Amino acid sequence: MIIKVGICLKSVQPFFYQGRSGFLNIKAALWKSAQLPLTAHFLCTGHTNPKLGRRLTDAQNGKQTDGQGGLKNRAIRHRNEEMYDDAVGGRLKNSTLQQRSSFPKSVFAAGTAKRTAEMLKRKAAIVSQDEEEPERRTARGAGKVQPPDRPLSAVEWRRLKESDGNPQRFNIQMMCALFNSGAELDIAKSLLTFVAMETGTLSYELLLRYLTLCVNGGHDAEVFDVYDIMRGSFTSLDTGASSLFIKSFSRTARWREAVEILNEFKKVFTPSPRNYGDIIAAAVLHGDITTAWAHYDELIAKGLTPHQETWSTLFKGSGQIKWDDIKAVETISRSNHQERLLGTLLYMRNNQIYPQHSLASSIKTWFESHTEQNWTASWTTAAPEGVCRCCGSELESIHLTFEEYQQLKDRVMTDIIQGRDVFYKTTPEELERFKAFVKRKPAFDVVIDGLNVANINKDKSKQSETLLAVVSELERRGLIVLVLGRKHMLRPSRSWGRHNMNLLQEKAHFFFTENISEDDPFLLYATLHSGNHCRFVSRDLMRDHKALLPDGVARRLFFKWQRGHQLVIDGHVAAGRRVRFQSIPSYDTIVQTSGDSWHVPYDDTLDRSTYEVPQRWLCLTKKH
Repeated sequence: MIIKVGICLKSVQPFFYQGRSGFLNIKAALWKSAQLPLTAHFLCTGHTNPKLGRRLTDAQNGKQTDGQGGLKNRAIRHRNEEMYDDAVGGRLKNSTLQQRSSFPKSVFAAGTAKRTAEMLKRKAAIVSQDEEEPERRTARGAGKVQPPDRPLSAVEWRRLKESDGNPQRFNIQMMCALFNSGAELDIAKSLLTFVAMETGTLSYELLLRYLTLCVNGGHDAEVFDVYDIMRGSFTSLDTGASSLFIKSFSRTARWREAVEILNEFKKVFTPSPRNYGDIIAAAVLHGDITTAWAHYDELIAKGLTPHQETWSTLFKGSGQIKWDDIKAVETISRSNHQERLLGTLLYMRNNQIYPQHSLASSIKTWFESHTEQNWTASWTTAAPEGVCRCCGSELESIHLTFEEYQQLKDRVMTDIIQGRDVFYKTTPEELERFKAFVKRKPAFDVVIDGLNVANINKDKSKQSETLLAVVSELERRGLIVLVLGRKHMLRPSRSWGRHNMNLLQEKAHFFFTENISEDDPFLLYATLHSGNHCRFVSRDLMRDHKALLPDGVARRLFFKWQRGHQLVIDGHVAAGRRVRFQSIPSYDTIVQTSGDSWHVPYDDTLDRSTYEVPQRWLCLTKKH
């Protein structure tokens, strides 16, 4: 049946779409089979939520982490650092800090945080809600609508809508329910047919929901029809629709149209790494390596981080490229392509990105495919002394070079110690008093966050006893120790006995801040001011302070310095018992190369927190 429909388009938000105004007549062909042929272009209203499309595609966009710079310089190991070598396999001023050889791993080892949390849950016999399978997210109200299991007629849809408690949002909620339930495409088509018959129009939001269903279900031919409809009815598309069209077109022979969509898209918005990744994957699949690298370069130039699937596509796609068939005008040669792939490894290094196991496998396969270069690849781990267990190569030191240390020290002093928010945690007078205190004291070997260490013991009556045990352990090694405390610790109490406090002040230097002050800025200042040999004792992982640093390079240096200088107490502390510290690695966990070898730390677990580092390595060596 042919119906002429008079439609008045509502005003739209101009930043996203410029809607049409006035009354227009269209013809909509409605099939009796209740399936809507999308080649019949319905004029669609543009009254939409501009954030909708972005929200629909959020789940498809991932995140990456920052990295670490520098390649050639190995860290200088100063003589004074030898007193801590027992924490990395050596001696500590003619003695040894007691620790286990294989356990515990560093607090920065991948999975440590999750294992610790699970252990605490078991001890407390708490069933965490986090362990329950999360409910699948749906649009608001979508869970209340039960989708049918077959296409419905207009009469059946009307009856179902009238029985719904929210008929105004029924169409949108039902389309969401169809998407979440993985319903057949014909059911969604029958819903569109009903809406078109009832209202004479299809809204942008409803079409966007339908488009999401089509793309997710792999119905690319249907996506082409939706594209024609939306382009004919709206002067521009939002981020969600554009991203969905790019994804779908990139999977087909019409992939070059995805490039055109991207070019229009980036005139208004910054495309996501996923948008670029879809184009790159399509270009590699169709042998257009020049287009692939051009969009990769554009992605990097915009300050975006590629998804791991994009890197994997580039490595995997190398074996599918027929280099003999590539035109002479192509700007990317085979050797240049290989150099570019090695450059992605350097990018991971400079941004401290760890490939997941699937990407590491693609890298491994790519190296092994170059049989003429005699590369061998093995999965391995690093020995505590900092050498690869497979090839025996020495890994880069965890210690900062002199230049790196000075750079980090300047940044921490400027952005953390003297930053604009430090005086929310202390006062200018107190900070200057502390600086003068540090200046007239000898360089410290260890700086301790007193309250942080004391609170290891749940028994509040043993706080001073706990702190005394830790200080005594370090003082017995002949180390110069600074303890940062609060003034309330000087008042005799159940937690802070006078006798223990007197003993503590005999064994270590003390600086007591105001009770409202925070210790961390003081701890960082004293540790960095004392020199590269100085360590600090705290359970605080300093994530808030790291975030205050202005750029990725400074944050990566801070994390490297932290992993090489933070002493974390292992286990229970009790009077009369030796205090154990978790091991400090002697090597840096970062992608590294010597020219004839590559060592790539990779993720083999989903349990790693952002402040933890992998424990597994991919060893790549070239035989001569």
